[in-house]
Amino acid sequence: MLEVRLFAYFRDNRGKILFLDVNEFKTPQMILDHLEIDIKDVAILLVNGRHSNGEHILKENDIIAFFPPVAGG
Repeated sequence: MLEVRLFAYFRDNRGKILFLDVNEFKTPQMILDHLEIDIKDVAILLVNGRHSNGEHILKENDIIAFFPPVAGG
C-alpha cells in the first residue's frame, strides 16, 4: 500500500490522503497521471520525506507527497 498526501488545491475533488496499491503505481508519475495532475504543476515531490522525482521506483509503505507552487505573501 502507498500513502499519497495531497496539499493545497491538489486536494480539490481528490481528498487529503489517498491509499493506492503499490502493484498498480510503480512511480510518482503514474500516480500523477491517475490523478490527472501535470508534473509541471508539482513544485515539491517527496517520497518518505525526501525530495524525489516522477521516475522514483516506489515500494510498499512509501509515503508520497505532492505540493503545488505557493503563491501570495
